[in-house]
Amino acid sequence: MLFCPECGKLLMPKEENKRPKLVCACGYSVTEKDDLLIEETLGKVEKIEIVDARKEVNTLPKIAQECQKCGNKEAFYWTVQTRAGDEGETRFFQCTKCNNRWREY
Repeated sequence: MLFCPECGKLLMPKEENKRPKLVCACGYSVTEKDDLLIEETLGKVEKIEIVDARKEVNTLPKIAQECQKCGNKEAFYWTVQTRAGDEGETRFFQCTKCNNRWREY
């Protein structure tokens, strides 16, 4: 690694007219070294997993709550403070079977 003699920042490799040179953000550049070699090593490419975005992975907690639409006895739930801070929070539910949503104040 080489550093800029003017500002002290790291000199970055750049290729211009098929000749390697080192440049700095401040404008300084050096091309007088003929033995400059610009080389980039890539790490091992990890296997990429493609996930179907239409499949919803639900990590919400479940509770025994009956759905008014389908009669299922289990629902996901979460809470949100929808009114003033000194009042109770609102509980939201989503049926695990038909995805119907409702709330309880």
